[in-house]
Amino acid sequence: MELVKRYIAAVQRELPESKRDEIGRELNANIMDQLDALTEQQGEQSNADVAALLKKMGHPRTVAQQFVPVQPLINASYMALYKNTLFMVLGVLFVLHIVDVTTHWLSSADMGLISYVLVLLGGFIDEACFGFTSITLAFWLMSRQQPAANTSCNANWQPEKLPLAGPGWQHIALQDIFTDLASYIFLLVVIWYPWWQSAEQLAQGSLFLSSNVRTILQYSTPVIVLGIVHSLWQLQQRLWSRSMLASHVLLNTTIAVIALYLASTSPLLQLNAERWYGIFNLQQLERSAMITLIIIAMFPAWEALRDVFRLRKLR
Repeated sequence: MELVKRYIAAVQRELPESKRDEIGRELNANIMDQLDALTEQQGEQSNADVAALLKKMGHPRTVAQQFVPVQPLINASYMALYKNTLFMVLGVLFVLHIVDVTTHWLSSADMGLISYVLVLLGGFIDEACFGFTSITLAFWLMSRQQPAANTSCNANWQPEKLPLAGPGWQHIALQDIFTDLASYIFLLVVIWYPWWQSAEQLAQGSLFLSSNVRTILQYSTPVIVLGIVHSLWQLQQRLWSRSMLASHVLLNTTIAVIALYLASTSPLLQLNAERWYGIFNLQQLERSAMITLIIIAMFPAWEALRDVFRLRKLR
């Protein structure tokens, strides 16, 4: 029975040292019972028959995991909290990173649009890796301890207070909330950055919105602030209600109208012609900016139309 001894030894190597002898004896007794049963039915078993039986039982690592299941990196009782914490922290880091990089881009003459995108993505990846590692390490340390009862749920919850059953779209995803929040804060930085820049820094900037566009956007600041408040409301509720949908329709309709109005404004950009000479045609940049605004207006317009249909479904 050399094959049986080798098989049991292979299983034991995958087990904690404190449980190897006990599980080894149990596994050996189990295998011997099966071999005895086969011997009574088919006669003496050859090495090939023993090998077939062991193969049927499974790989030693798989068998060891049946006796001692592998502990996950994050305990299942902490998983929901871990995911929410991860999304929240990465969302906040994303918003703060956009504010920092955008401010630097608007006040720098050396950073072009492509450099801005690369710095934005590269910097966020670095911050996201650090945040992910820190959060995972913290929850790993928590998982090494025995979780307290009702860790992931409030012991005082009441079934009567659960929200009404509704369609799947009624749940608001965290990534959608933080995407909107980052967009609104990005707009605020673009609109108001001249207020904390010196005249020299403004003169060195590589790309500016025209004075007419800045004036329109500054008058639109209350709409953007309402968008931030609405995103925070979504973050608190995490479930679409009729009042939230109605306000979202109004907000997105207003944003779409503002974007279309900006697209009809001329000029849209206030550029240093000498700096862009030989790189881009100024008329092409103006036309590209107008088309971009029209495309941007389509997104809130679509969301407003979508939410109107959702409002009718919630009746």
